[in-house]
Amino acid sequence: MPMNAQDIEKMIKQEIPDAVVSIRDLAGDGDHYAAEIVSESFRGKSRVQQHQMVYKALRGNMGGELHALALQTSAPK
Repeated sequence: MPMNAQDIEKMIKQEIPDAVVSIRDLAGDGDHYAAEIVSESFRGKSRVQQHQMVYKALRGNMGGELHALALQTSAPK
């Protein structure tokens, strides 16, 4: 069963409360998304560390219910 964008956003915000999250459904199938996430907690972390934080927030759904998620992460400017 695919995940919807609201569920993805909710999971990310539960783990990263200050995150500003923008999610787009790339294929209209609820399975392929692009997410832009901005959070102060990303400051000073590598891109890999930032993405690991997001994957942790998704609690193992990546590769299962959520097939593909293109991530763009950053700290606020």
